[in-house]
Amino acid sequence: MAHSKNRATDGKITYPPGVKEISDKISKEEMVRRLKMVVKTFMDMDQDSEEEKELYLNLALHLASDFFLKHPDKDVRLLVACCLADIFRIYAPEAPYTSPDKLKDIFMFITRQLKGLEDTKSAQFNRYFYLLENIAWVKSYNICFELEDSNEIFTQLYRTLFQVINNGHNQKVHMHMVDLMSSIVCEGDSVSQELLDTVLVNLVPAHKNLNKQAYDLAKALLKRTAQAIEPYITNFFNQVLMLGKTSVSDLSEHVFDLILELYNIDSHLLLSVLPQLEFKLKSNDNDERLQVVKLLAKMFGAKDSELASQNKPLWQCYLGRFNDIHVPVRLECVKFASHCLMNHPDLAKDLTEYLKVRSHDPEEAIRHDVIVSIVTASKKDLSLVNDHLLNFVKERTLDKRWRVRKEAMMGLAQIYKKYTLQAEAGKEAAKQISWIKDKLLHIYYQNSIDDRLLVERIFAQYLVPHNLETTERMKCLYYLYATLDGNAVKALNEMWKCQNMLRHNLFGFGYCFSKSSLLHGFKSCYPGKTQDFVKKLAQVLEEDEKIRKQLETLVSPSCSCKQAEVCVKEITKKLGSPKQPSNPFLEMVKFLLERIAPVHIDTESISALIKQVNKSIEGTADDEDEGVPTEQAIRAGLELLKVLSFTHPVSFHSAETFESLLGCLKMDDEKVAEAALQIFKNTGNKLEESFPHIKSVLLPVLQHKAKKGSPRQAKYAIHCIHAMFSNRDTHFAQIFEPLHKSVDTDNMEQLITPLTTLGHLAMLAPEQFAAPLKSLVANFIVKDLLMNDRIPGKKTTKLWVPDDEVSPETLAKIQGLKLMVRWLLGVKNNQSKSGNSTLRMLTAILSSDGDLTEQGKIGKPDMSRLRLAAGCAILRLSQEPCYHEIITLEQYQLCALVINDECYQVRQAFAQKLHKGLCRLRLPLEYLAVFTLCAKDPVKERRAHARQCLVKNINLRREYLKQHAAVSEKLISLLPEYVVPYAIHLLVHDPDYVKVQDIEQLKDIKEALWFVLEILMAKNENNSHAFIRKMVENIKQTKDGQCPDDPKMNEKLYTVCDVAMNIVISKSTTYSLESPKDPVLPMKSFFTPGKVHICPLFCAANVLGAVNKPLSATGKLQTKLSRMETISNASSNSNPSSPGRSKGRLVSQTHIHVSSLIYTRDLHSRGSTAGPNATGCGAGQLLMGECGCGREETRVCAVKMIRGTPAK
Repeated sequence: MAHSKNRATDGKITYPPGVKEISDKISKEEMVRRLKMVVKTFMDMDQDSEEEKELYLNLALHLASDFFLKHPDKDVRLLVACCLADIFRIYAPEAPYTSPDKLKDIFMFITRQLKGLEDTKSAQFNRYFYLLENIAWVKSYNICFELEDSNEIFTQLYRTLFQVINNGHNQKVHMHMVDLMSSIVCEGDSVSQELLDTVLVNLVPAHKNLNKQAYDLAKALLKRTAQAIEPYITNFFNQVLMLGKTSVSDLSEHVFDLILELYNIDSHLLLSVLPQLEFKLKSNDNDERLQVVKLLAKMFGAKDSELASQNKPLWQCYLGRFNDIHVPVRLECVKFASHCLMNHPDLAKDLTEYLKVRSHDPEEAIRHDVIVSIVTASKKDLSLVNDHLLNFVKERTLDKRWRVRKEAMMGLAQIYKKYTLQAEAGKEAAKQISWIKDKLLHIYYQNSIDDRLLVERIFAQYLVPHNLETTERMKCLYYLYATLDGNAVKALNEMWKCQNMLRHNLFGFGYCFSKSSLLHGFKSCYPGKTQDFVKKLAQVLEEDEKIRKQLETLVSPSCSCKQAEVCVKEITKKLGSPKQPSNPFLEMVKFLLERIAPVHIDTESISALIKQVNKSIEGTADDEDEGVPTEQAIRAGLELLKVLSFTHPVSFHSAETFESLLGCLKMDDEKVAEAALQIFKNTGNKLEESFPHIKSVLLPVLQHKAKKGSPRQAKYAIHCIHAMFSNRDTHFAQIFEPLHKSVDTDNMEQLITPLTTLGHLAMLAPEQFAAPLKSLVANFIVKDLLMNDRIPGKKTTKLWVPDDEVSPETLAKIQGLKLMVRWLLGVKNNQSKSGNSTLRMLTAILSSDGDLTEQGKIGKPDMSRLRLAAGCAILRLSQEPCYHEIITLEQYQLCALVINDECYQVRQAFAQKLHKGLCRLRLPLEYLAVFTLCAKDPVKERRAHARQCLVKNINLRREYLKQHAAVSEKLISLLPEYVVPYAIHLLVHDPDYVKVQDIEQLKDIKEALWFVLEILMAKNENNSHAFIRKMVENIKQTKDGQCPDDPKMNEKLYTVCDVAMNIVISKSTTYSLESPKDPVLPMKSFFTPGKVHICPLFCAANVLGAVNKPLSATGKLQTKLSRMETISNASSNSNPSSPGRSKGRLVSQTHIHVSSLIYTRDLHSRGSTAGPNATGCGAGQLLMGECGCGREETRVCAVKMIRGTPAK
């Protein structure tokens, strides 16, 4: 080499053979030609050619002169660069250039030439590739490690390579670039921040999207150099994240984007950075925490991420952000949940508790996104979510915000359709979510019209999709109905009834759509301002006859499902406008059309449904495959047909349907025949004229059922004849006469059906059979049936037994009571005083605990049944004004006490009958006060049910008054606040209220008053608090109407008023002292003396002070049982004659038993031939208490005379 240096100092340049001198004196073309030959020479040389290396040393130095490095021609520069690259290869490891400045110039020159790689279609591209390949293979740039300006050289190289890389380059170009750059990182002493930035900037999303190839190049480089570059990456993040030195790099603002990209490239690059993120999660800066949460959400949620298992402290710290104080942070955590559930099902357990808390978040958006996250994961794969997560969605269907409720309901509907109807995950998945259909339908009970409309839409689109073929649609409906719970069935039935009512209201007379009917229709869809919509639609209907005809078709009872779909499409298409995408009017019309369009049920559908039911009856249906027992499917199918016969009767009007029903009627199965009878009753009004061949076969069957069928079959058979046939009197007579003559108490089991039939005949045709019915009631029902106990009841301590264990005699007596009541309801007048007699009989049964004769032969379960029958009978009679007027306060109070009966089932059934009558606005308002007695029911469920009944009835009456302003003259019978006087009077006469100033009894009074006042005072509508106060004040100026001269009873009245007044004053601070109207008190309950009587305050201050302590929650468990059992009566050993139940009776037992027999007196005194008894007392004298036997003997004489036994 010393010799070669001497040669170099000589300055003589040796060129390869055939190459002349290369200088500025030759043309560019010649220079290029000569340089190509030089390139060829250097290309063929290798490191072992010592002589050639020495020979061409001066040429190598010459090629590095400024003349070539700064030559204007790019071809010349490229060829020189290729020569220089080969020179570095040949002379490695020592370059022929010793000057640092010269080395810098050379490498900067080579870097600039690499820009030629950008144009892959260039003629010179291969030479550029050769240049890249050469310097990458030789690692030529490693020579620069010793230079002071190495960082500048490397940075420029990196920038150049990232700039030129593009999708035209093949894998070799990409590989050589990575090799070149990675050697600098791996073999260098350090990586400057500037050089690191040059690599990392390509990971920033903005740059990544602009040049995907540069991103791939940076990604490959980082993977290759992960171990070497990791300390410098850690230092960069430490400077920015921990020390806050954002000035160290222009990429500081993209630090979180870089962390995510680096983690996705190689998690080892961030081994020392992740703990810093845990620190940042606890930052006081809301925005900073939000950025970190967004970052970690992507890192934890990535499909192949193992970060949660590798770094559990960071995972737990992240979960803590679900409870962050900053709303956007919590929102981001919730949004992340769906990705995490879908990509990492193993983390669902960790997420469940935090999602539970967030599902109750005060922020609507967060609760909404919890639902979205869970539903999104569920729709991808149901196995990704557990039952707890689905329950969170279930809970949110009752959220206070409509947006959240809607998302939850729609989410559940979509899940149900996917996994139940489409069966995408098998039977187990369908079983897991079988509760969804019930829950969705339960929402129909909500007051919000939005909820109800959405349930209707969900039913039509997801539960039973209306676009299914008819047979498939009915099969879907059939098995859905068979698997619904009781409340869901009621909701579905109510939905059909509401839609049917709306269609009926719109249908009107003569297809005339009045503004009032349209207004009602719009209000049923949306209760807001609808006047403008009504005017607009009325105008459209008036101007466009086609739309009017289509709407008429739509609401017509005979409209088919296919017709309905066509009409809806045509109307919406006609009313829609492309120029107005958001059209509130069109949306309202769509809501209306969705409600009234019969998209599920038509004549064809009913026929298909009946065939499906018949398949189940015949045993050919695939019930078991659908997961429904055959008996359950049949029972549900029949119930479904009964409901549809009420809501869609016209759809049953086909010969095929009626013939199928006739076949069901002839079956031995009682339930099937009973259902068929009900369907005929609801749908057969035009059968006689439209289907005479069906009538001729049906009538004998109905007559047979009325005489020999089950009691319920007999009932519906009579009603079928009444509804379907024009000459019903003749058919009734053919049934009545043989039954009337054949009634006999010798066979009680065979007596039940005739009594049922006769009872319904008495109600439907009272005038036709007036005389024989009066005789039947007096001589048979009262004398032979009710006043005799033939078969001793079973000795048991149970208060209730199942229906099939009730004695036939008791069932016959119950039917006898019902016959009496039905007869009165048919007559609808009390001219013969039969109503008074019947009421005395019913109250006598209640007073005697159900054992009218008090001979002790009747078992306790039978006594419970008779008490319930008597109580319900009084409720039934109270619904007729002519009988309500004659019910005395004592009889009303006895009836009310049934709700406190010792038998749980009696209380339950009586409360349901009471609630039903009140909801129909048939029972007078004073019966609403009966629910106040439920405050002391020991069973929590009964108190809760009573409160629900109160709430519903109060709201129902208030809504009715709003919609019917013209009924102001009936305000006293409708305004809920008027229940207060009745409640006060009822509590005054409560048998449990004995001692006027007993603190414990007054506490019970207070709880009972609060039970109803809490609901009444929940909203101070129209200053109702002042109205209630004024009402109580007015009561204190009266006397007890029942016992006006009894000082103790009046003292009780004023004491209860004081308790009520204290509640009103203590619980209301918003009322005005002036009542909006002067209350009117019921005259029967309160007696007003001739002059105003200011009643003194009877209760001492200390008594009321002890009572008026803070009220307990509604339905507080009482310590005293007071006539009521606390457990199910099937196993109860409660004593029906407990002291609490008989205590404080309103009248003596002797007097009640005498009055119970007035029925016979009333009837026999007007035509009875009964003679005097053995002592010479006539029936009238006996029953009026005018015989000389004495008070107790009078009852005995009367009873024996009725039985036909001589009295002593």
